[in-house]
Amino acid sequence: MKKVLITGAAGFLGSHLCDRFIKEGFHVIGMDNLITGTLKNIEHLFKLKQFEFYHHDVTKFVHVPGELDYILHFASPASPIDYLKIPIQTLKVGSLGTHNLLGLAKEKKARILIASTSEIYGDPLVHPQNEEYYGNVNTIGPRGVYDEAKRFQESITMAYHTYHKLETRIVRIFNTYGPRMRLNDGRVVPAFIGQALRGEDLTIFGDGLQTRSFCYVDDLVEGIYRLLFSDYVYPVNIGNPDEITIKDFAEEIIRLTKTDQKVIYKPLPTNDPLQRQPDITKAKEILDWEPKTNRSEGMKFTLNYFKGFSTEELQKSEHRDFQ
Repeated sequence: MKKVLITGAAGFLGSHLCDRFIKEGFHVIGMDNLITGTLKNIEHLFKLKQFEFYHHDVTKFVHVPGELDYILHFASPASPIDYLKIPIQTLKVGSLGTHNLLGLAKEKKARILIASTSEIYGDPLVHPQNEEYYGNVNTIGPRGVYDEAKRFQESITMAYHTYHKLETRIVRIFNTYGPRMRLNDGRVVPAFIGQALRGEDLTIFGDGLQTRSFCYVDDLVEGIYRLLFSDYVYPVNIGNPDEITIKDFAEEIIRLTKTDQKVIYKPLPTNDPLQRQPDITKAKEILDWEPKTNRSEGMKFTLNYFKGFSTEELQKSEHRDFQ
């Protein structure tokens, strides 16, 4: 049985990756410090012999006994609310954490895939964004801690590939949604759904004409799985190119939830990207991958997940107090 280490295993994407690799017959080692993840996302796996969990912070030395075939590094705060509250931890997991895991991969002769992000493109001057675009990032702005952590992560990963001949893969993930998102993590899908379910007005930052492109989580996991087992070492965009303005998306959510909330407007946060749409030409050509789930179908699955929340969970305004 092949063995895979998945960091950030108790998070939104990490937990879905654990499910996929269990389904594919792997022995899965999940690792998470639970600063933004929750064991609720993976508690269904604890009864399985082929799953084990390490409560550990990857910015500290990482040791896994025995053989290891693959590493997927998905540990990182991933929403503006998180990385504005814990900026130094965000920088450390992208730098020290990545360094530790690359060292582990070298020691174990394992292939490692690191989770990069569309945020490395910053507020893009090229649209849609392809992998050759170098980005437009404010290194000292409030979002810089996340953007630069991921840009460094890509650089050190390629350095390990070039210098140590390590088998590496880099996925650039665009906006993804689905069950197990945190309701109050500040991202637009759970924010709008949470507001609608609570009977609150939907909040748009800016004029609502900024765009996003939302990919359903199962499609994203499929793309990541194909990339891991491909022979391609350079970054690959994985996302859904179906672009929509935030204003139109708010109206979609109101229709989906059958609520009659108003939309209210607030100032746009600093360096918030105005356009986000992946060019997935490489994913199509190299991985024979493209998203299959349309937004109306995926949003129904996501809404049903959040409808299962208790009133108390729906009313929680904070994930937790970061120290």
